[in-house]
Amino acid sequence: MATRSRPADPARLAPASRTAQRLPAEQLYADELAHLAVHDTLTRPPGWQLSMPAVRSFILGGSVAGQTLRRKMVCAPSLIERSLVTLASQRALLLVGEPGTAKSLLSELLAAAVCGTSTLTVQGSAATTEDHIRYGWNYALLLNQGPSVQALVPSPLLRAMQNGQIARFEEITRCPPEVQDALLSVLSERLLTVPELPAHDTVFAQPGFNLIATANTRDRGVNEMSAALKRRFAFETVLPIADHVSELALVYSEVTRLLAQGGVPVTPNEPLLEVLVTTFRDLRQGVDQEGGATDRLSSVLSTAEAVSVAHAVTLRGHYLRGDNGQPSDLVEALVGTAAKDNADDLKKLRRYIEHRAAKRTGEHWVAFHAARHALPQ
Repeated sequence: MATRSRPADPARLAPASRTAQRLPAEQLYADELAHLAVHDTLTRPPGWQLSMPAVRSFILGGSVAGQTLRRKMVCAPSLIERSLVTLASQRALLLVGEPGTAKSLLSELLAAAVCGTSTLTVQGSAATTEDHIRYGWNYALLLNQGPSVQALVPSPLLRAMQNGQIARFEEITRCPPEVQDALLSVLSERLLTVPELPAHDTVFAQPGFNLIATANTRDRGVNEMSAALKRRFAFETVLPIADHVSELALVYSEVTRLLAQGGVPVTPNEPLLEVLVTTFRDLRQGVDQEGGATDRLSSVLSTAEAVSVAHAVTLRGHYLRGDNGQPSDLVEALVGTAAKDNADDLKKLRRYIEHRAAKRTGEHWVAFHAARHALPQ
């Protein structure tokens, strides 16, 4: 079976339209990847489209052969290098960390640069079954002609094995343990047998195949991975962005990109984004910029959520008033993001705005403090 493949489904495999709400990384950065491929003269691991230094440059940015590459992830270069070495081995990669630390983004960028596609993805949840990991069947063909290669519906993991590509497994610890363990033979023996087929055909992983999984530390204990499965992964922790300036720059650039993608002809309100990022960091860490202790929220308050809030605030200002967002919009948005449905977090947020924000100078901080009355009582 390793030498046979099912005909591609044109409707399913067609590239996403340029007007899609979100393009996969390999299409969004197609020009950069093509430029790297042309100018990459370094040794590539078997089955890879780019060398390790080229993949690192693609993710972390820089200048390559006269073209400036955008920085797509703020993290230590060593994290990227260790992840690439793992993917070149026969050990899978598990990215762990707090929600919103860009684990999924990193897995997408790695897959796009290494094999040219990031869409071979299994989304883990309580409803995930072994069929999602191994294979399923086209039941019309199955009833008509019995088990056959034509009736087989390969999972993203199986397709990655056949084509020598990177498969992605999002939120692996959200799956029941018995479903997780369907990966054991694949990661150990690098093969998958289909016993229903008359010849008991076996798919052997081709050069370039590997798996990137993600798991949130907040989900630890929900469906703990077995010791046997853990041994087949190299664990890498993705940490929140440590530097205030870097986080602010990332939020600004991402919101700018989202606005341009949506055809919204405004730029983000940079002083307002400064208020947002500072508030998120203070409430996330439990320490303000001046070094004083402050309340720490139970919510994660990730950089990804900061981008979502900044985008929403800008859209609200543009479509409702014709501006690019006001501090009062930010106060209201924080209720649903920072406080969510936690009454204690809402009290902590109110205390922060009443006491910490009041001490800060600047027009937007003053307006932010004045808008505290928008918080629900």
